[in-house]
Amino acid sequence: MAITLDPQLAAFKPYLTKITDTPHQETLTAVLNWVSQTFPELAPRLAWNQPMFTAHETFIIGFSIAKDHFNVALEKYTLDQFNERITAAGDKTTKMLWQIKFDEPVNYDLLKTAIQFNITTKMETTSFWR
Repeated sequence: MAITLDPQLAAFKPYLTKITDTPHQETLTAVLNWVSQTFPELAPRLAWNQPMFTAHETFIIGFSIAKDHFNVALEKYTLDQFNERITAAGDKTTKMLWQIKFDEPVNYDLLKTAIQFNITTKMETTSFWR
């Protein structure tokens, strides 16, 4: 059963249609829909061939896929703030990414907290990156 992409996320459709594994496509689509519905003030944007969300033209969060997981890009500063909570919740991190396995549930509470942290701490940011 395919999950429908919210109309305001139409820019992400070319990216999502390239995901050949249907369950992986459905999972990422559900996460993108959730971000859009939870944070309607964020602007969806396809940049560097990845779906991301911005606020006042500054980066808040981005996503990409790998073979058995999808990556959440938060910027190193934010990832450093959340690294212990992410790993305690059972997910992995790299130097720059939070990795969520496709066959594990998404920790939406932690994801919401991390996104809100970026929104709050970047309110005065005038550049794209921190």
